[in-house]
Amino acid sequence: MSVPKNVAIIGGGPAGLMAAEALAGSGAQIDLYDTMPSVGRKFLMAGKGGLNLTHSEAREPFLSRYGARRGDIELLLDSFGADDLRAWAAGLGIKTFVGSSGRVFPREMKAAPLLRAWLHRLRQAGVNFHVRHRWLGWEPDVAPASRRQLLFATPEGDKTIAADAVILALGGGSWAKLGSDGAWVPLLRARGIDIAPLRPANCGFDLAWSEHFRARFAGQPLKTVVAHYRDGAGQEIHRQGECVITETGIEGSLIYALSAPLRDRIEADGNALLHLDLAPGKSLERVTAEVTHPRGSRSLSSHLQSRVGIAGLKAGLLREVLGAEAYADPAQLAPAIKALPLRLTAPRPLDEAISSAGGVRFEDLDEHLMLRGLPGVFCAGEMLDWEAPTGGYLLTACFASGRAVGLGARRRMW
Repeated sequence: MSVPKNVAIIGGGPAGLMAAEALAGSGAQIDLYDTMPSVGRKFLMAGKGGLNLTHSEAREPFLSRYGARRGDIELLLDSFGADDLRAWAAGLGIKTFVGSSGRVFPREMKAAPLLRAWLHRLRQAGVNFHVRHRWLGWEPDVAPASRRQLLFATPEGDKTIAADAVILALGGGSWAKLGSDGAWVPLLRARGIDIAPLRPANCGFDLAWSEHFRARFAGQPLKTVVAHYRDGAGQEIHRQGECVITETGIEGSLIYALSAPLRDRIEADGNALLHLDLAPGKSLERVTAEVTHPRGSRSLSSHLQSRVGIAGLKAGLLREVLGAEAYADPAQLAPAIKALPLRLTAPRPLDEAISSAGGVRFEDLDEHLMLRGLPGVFCAGEMLDWEAPTGGYLLTACFASGRAVGLGARRRMW
């Protein structure tokens, strides 16, 4: 009598869960292990303010969000892209809609209903879940050569588990308290796997604010601005949006969208210069005319508010960067309103980032995301060497890579 195949999936985020779904019905025993007390912790946190599943934009700009790894991610999205993800969610009874920004959300906005329906379907399909199981690596190979001996730390002590195929979906290095702590990096490096260093992505940056500015404005949103940045190749990047002043610097969706080139410039040069247009829609000529218009007995702050719409945080930011003398000089003030220079000195620490860059290099993987140096071991999700901005791009690629490794493991065993 034949023995059923066994697949061990390590990591209970979207990539690991999608791998389990792709394997369901294959006849294999599917065991999913996670270090946390429940699966999907980071997924739930990401959806706390509204689960951004994917994005509705056209294929070309969508693919461009994956930067240097576009070609690798494109192959995954060809098999399971944004439309497929929306159809999959509908199959769970989760209707989606396109927001004004083009982002796609569940109608209920939250992640919990989707996760509950998904876990119910996976359990009905026979997937076994094992929580509070922290993967410690491999035991010496004492079983038949085709099987993998996996070592886990559990509340009951260390445990060894054999598997015919292993899917690693352990996340990157951000948000360690939710399970993505990068502890897998030395385990794979010890097996000769080439791993790009984990770095913060979709992160905030440090600036040297004065104590006065920090005390008055930290935590306030900076709305309706345009960020301008010239990358290392000399290409001008422009993004409109919002950001937030923090105790240590600046963060928010506008900054996250530029975090990769800003981080890379800081690594190369020690700092990065970002310019903010505080009056988008108004030309420099118009701003100059308004700033130099006679203000009579009105204060400069009242004059800027009535003529240019600059007040509150924007006015405080101008004073902080320019200094009192330049702030009072219309010849220097007007250009600064259109291109205020902010010198960023460091990205915030990896564990504070929304996601991480770096990970297992695609060159060490075959077309099914199996490690060439460890046959039968697959990798998926954020532990791979790619990055993308927020906006649904991260989740879409995680889902697609999870499905790819599940199908890859299925093909390998049968």
